Amino acid sequence: MAVAISSATGVLSLLNEEDDALRLYALQVLNKLVHEFWFQVASSIASVEAFYEDEEFGHRDLAALVASKVFYHLGELDDALSYALGAGALFDLSERSEYVETILARCIDSYIEQRQKAAEDKSSPEVDPRLTAIVERMFDRCTQDAQYEQAIGIALESRRLDRLEQIVTAAPDQVHLLAYSLDICNRLVVSRDFRQEVLRLLIRLYEAASIPDWVNICQCLMFLDDPQKVAHILDRLLKGSQDDCLLAYQICFDLFENEMQSFVLQVAEKLDSLAPPPPPQPAAAAAAPAANGDAPAVPTPSAPAATDNGAADGASAMETDDAGKAPEAGSAPAATEPTAAAAPAPAPEESEEVKSHRARLADVKRILAGSLPIALHLEFLYSHNHADLQILKNMKGAIEARNSVCHAAVIFANAIMHSGTTIDTFLRENLDWLSRATNWSKFSATAGLGVIHRGHLSSGRSLLAPYLPTQGASASPFSEGGALYALGLIHANHGQDIRSFLLDCLRSASHEVVQHGACLGLGLAALGSNDEELFEDLKSVLYTDSAIAGEAAGYALGLLCVGSATDKATELLAYAHDTQHEKIIRGLAMGLAMIMYGREEGAETLIEQMSRDQDPILRYGGMYTIGLAYRGTSNNGAIQKLLHFAVSDVSDNVRRAAVTCLGFVLMNNPAQCPRIVALLAESYNPHVRYGAALAVGLACSASGLPAAQRLLEPLMKDAVDFVRQGALIASALVLMQQPESKVAGFRKQIEKLVADKHEEVMCRMGAILAAGILDAGGRNVAAALRSPAGHFRRTAVLGLAMFAQYWFWYPLSYFFSLALRPTALIGLDSTLRTPQFEVTCQARPSLFAYPPPVTTESGKDVAKIPQAVLSTTARAKDKAKRKAAEKEATEGDKMDTGDKTPASGEAEAMETDEKAGEGAASAEAGAKPAAAPEASSFQMANPSRVLPDQEKFIRFKTPAARFAPMKRHAAAGFVVLKDSQPDKPVEYTSTAGPASGPGSQPAPTPAAPPAAAQNGNTAEDDEPPPPEPFEYVPSS
Repeated sequence: MAVAISSATGVLSLLNEEDDALRLYALQVLNKLVHEFWFQVASSIASVEAFYEDEEFGHRDLAALVASKVFYHLGELDDALSYALGAGALFDLSERSEYVETILARCIDSYIEQRQKAAEDKSSPEVDPRLTAIVERMFDRCTQDAQYEQAIGIALESRRLDRLEQIVTAAPDQVHLLAYSLDICNRLVVSRDFRQEVLRLLIRLYEAASIPDWVNICQCLMFLDDPQKVAHILDRLLKGSQDDCLLAYQICFDLFENEMQSFVLQVAEKLDSLAPPPPPQPAAAAAAPAANGDAPAVPTPSAPAATDNGAADGASAMETDDAGKAPEAGSAPAATEPTAAAAPAPAPEESEEVKSHRARLADVKRILAGSLPIALHLEFLYSHNHADLQILKNMKGAIEARNSVCHAAVIFANAIMHSGTTIDTFLRENLDWLSRATNWSKFSATAGLGVIHRGHLSSGRSLLAPYLPTQGASASPFSEGGALYALGLIHANHGQDIRSFLLDCLRSASHEVVQHGACLGLGLAALGSNDEELFEDLKSVLYTDSAIAGEAAGYALGLLCVGSATDKATELLAYAHDTQHEKIIRGLAMGLAMIMYGREEGAETLIEQMSRDQDPILRYGGMYTIGLAYRGTSNNGAIQKLLHFAVSDVSDNVRRAAVTCLGFVLMNNPAQCPRIVALLAESYNPHVRYGAALAVGLACSASGLPAAQRLLEPLMKDAVDFVRQGALIASALVLMQQPESKVAGFRKQIEKLVADKHEEVMCRMGAILAAGILDAGGRNVAAALRSPAGHFRRTAVLGLAMFAQYWFWYPLSYFFSLALRPTALIGLDSTLRTPQFEVTCQARPSLFAYPPPVTTESGKDVAKIPQAVLSTTARAKDKAKRKAAEKEATEGDKMDTGDKTPASGEAEAMETDEKAGEGAASAEAGAKPAAAPEASSFQMANPSRVLPDQEKFIRFKTPAARFAPMKRHAAAGFVVLKDSQPDKPVEYTSTAGPASGPGSQPAPTPAAPPAAAQNGNTAEDDEPPPPEPFEYVPSS
């Protein structure tokens, strides 16, 4: 029978014996009892340590294990780890105890720290081999227990690419682990250089798989900026089977949605070089157009020869019976007339494979150029528009006529609400009201048309024709500058077709306002193109030292060279020191920040220069340089710098920018942002509180995070007006595209603030902006920082960074439209059209339904106050009712009027309107039948709106269904579908595109202000209507 041990004192006395066998026995017993009697063993820890340090003692490892356990209980984890390493093989990793797990975690952290230091600093000491031994055993343990994801995490953090390759190769499900590794690499790997090494390894592992995942391979190659290899992969897929071609289409759609336009254009150029050569032309057929100076064309047997009435030389080159007659327009084909010359030899026929490849290549170029995806987005936003015009009408009626700030805010709200829908009904119906915008307000109102028609590439210039600069006649410079800015917003990131027009307008412009709009438009249209010619032209505008034009030139230079880290940044920084205009300095500061976009460690030199500058505006730009260079990396060094400036800088603008840029750095981990800025949100400085609100809005946009809402709720009741403004805008960002159950309360709060004429103007402006953001794009878009493939959308990040500059310059708020992406599922088949098919959403229909429309009554009467009725009035009404009842009774009228005579006691009491309606309401509720239970799922037709929270509920139908996605786990964005029944006819969706709607008409031209408005006696639209027509009969 075992005896329970109540004390370790007797065992500890054996440690003082001379016999090693007794010492060994004591250590073995103490190893078993140490977790219970560690407090007693701690008194003799010096003896145990002495045994470990004695090199002649044969059981040093056991002494080290006992010492490690004692120090673990004492809370000295570093000493515990040191002795655990000395224990060697006796430290059992398979033991499932709190001690082993804690020491292992400490061991892994130390190993990762030493490995990272060794990678960054070659002069640092080598990693402790004992640490390496334990981590190697940890890898083996994870592999044996099939804990592959945990092992991959350790391998990536410790930069062990050899182990990463071994783990993925040994795993049974390599496809899942490769996708997991790619996701972890993009989200958690901090070092840019190491991230690229991981991506190269993943590409090699993907290619070695039995069925390579070409979608993810091309994503990795895009991160590595290797357009040549992407083009080769696409060319190989286009030459393959039908499934390979569909996969190539899906890859191209993913590349487009990542919005790296410069990379996509390079891929298209490489594909052109890989395309099959054009078919050879017959010599006789090519001679005639060559003589006319035209390019050779492929002749068609049934088409007439193209002739020019004025080209006598081309006509005389052909020898016919009627050689002296020039061919007339509409004459019979020359090939059918009798000629002396022999018929031209027919062109050699191309093979079916070459024809198919050429057609597929044309489709791929349509996708990469953006013409097809943008057209599909326009069609979706137009046909699914659910913007509520009554909200805009209510806001328009609530603001005062002379409040230009709120007037401009309503115009912004309308533009964002209808972003990309091409629907400008509100503007057309309120031209007189719109005409109140003057000077820069007119500039902003005109720019708003670019937001409404964003993506309408084919008709953008014609839509804005009434405003654009023309030769000879000159309209208002503010409307001309706004139109050029609007043209840039329409063609943002896809401005190849409009580049030359904008450049000509910039060169011919003499007014600084027109130059301002042309610079912004050029920067948007040539985003990230690094065009040398445009750079020189913009720099020449900058050097004119005009404050208004120079500020826009600074922004445009940053947009043009975004992410390039060009050496010309030094020249721009030097000019920022030379100029005396704060506007130009601010434009250059933001431009420099955009030039360093995504450069991470490569931007450190410029960050150090700008953040230590004496000029607070350049320090302000230094904060945005940190935020954009380390966007979405959660880099600890960047966070520490921003926090340091947030609490120590003497400039409120710098402190506000530092806190705001925390949102950019933490974009990849939204849940972490509210926790980090929680204390800053309680700062005594209102600028810091504003920055905390905006940081949460940027990082948690369209996420609906409860933690973000809890942080913003008290800020919406702040004592300072601009803090409330920032909190309202941030709340709208967080609640974008969220279920209406989460948003209804916030909508009511916005409505109340806008209607309250005693509220501060800044707060009302924030509420109006929030209303527009909340219903952006007809309630079909969200401020999405990542593409469906998980890549950061550069255009979206830049758009939000520039939107934050509305603090200084309201027209920059329209950059917000760059961050918007349709929340849609658009399925396409092999013809790149949208077939009719359905997907299943495994959730209640009401959960993700559009919000109900706002009625006129709810817009005007936010809270109805009960109306009191005096007792004298009640008595008079009671008397009149009794007289009416007596009169009807005497006349024999048997009709029941339904009026009840109240008791005298009730007539004396005060009555309210609400009491009168209670009985009717209760009777109505009783008559209403019980609602049927709501379905647990519903079907969605193609294309459909899919909210971010809804994606996890989307299911394609059973394998027996006709259409299936080519990409796994596709729930939103462009989804290329495989048709399992290609022999059957396909029915396609027939939606009215924007070309047939009101958006195809020219943009509304504001009418001249009415006479009353010109005299300053403006009246609201809520005037009583004129009396009804009547005939006047004079009295005799």
